[in-house]
Amino acid sequence: MVIVDSSVWIDVFNGQLTPQTRWLQTGLAGGGVGLTSLILCEVLRGFRSDRQFRQTQRRLLTLPVFEEVPAELAAQAADNFRMLQRRGITVRKTIDCLIATFCIQEGHELLHRDSDFQGFEDFLGLQVIHP
Repeated sequence: MVIVDSSVWIDVFNGQLTPQTRWLQTGLAGGGVGLTSLILCEVLRGFRSDRQFRQTQRRLLTLPVFEEVPAELAAQAADNFRMLQRRGITVRKTIDCLIATFCIQEGHELLHRDSDFQGFEDFLGLQVIHP
């Protein structure tokens, strides 16, 4: 399963053509694409119109949505953050620590356009789609 980060979904909904949005268009047709509940929240909070919010929510909820924040995963995400920080890498968003750790633990690949995931790929084994 490929988890698609909010950085890619936001580009899709803003009509941006990037290698990641092109990959997603193909990936959606082939299946095997999902997201997490935190990604769902990040994407949906950006819609100003109720109509767009509801339409997007319906569309995204047709995909597998994983709930990734049990206590054990939260503790591991914090430990991963600390390990990367010791290497001089600061991850700006806690949500990205949780998403990356979830993907690592569950064996999912990640499609993103966010530099916060680089340390997880370089040092912790996060599998990333590079279109």
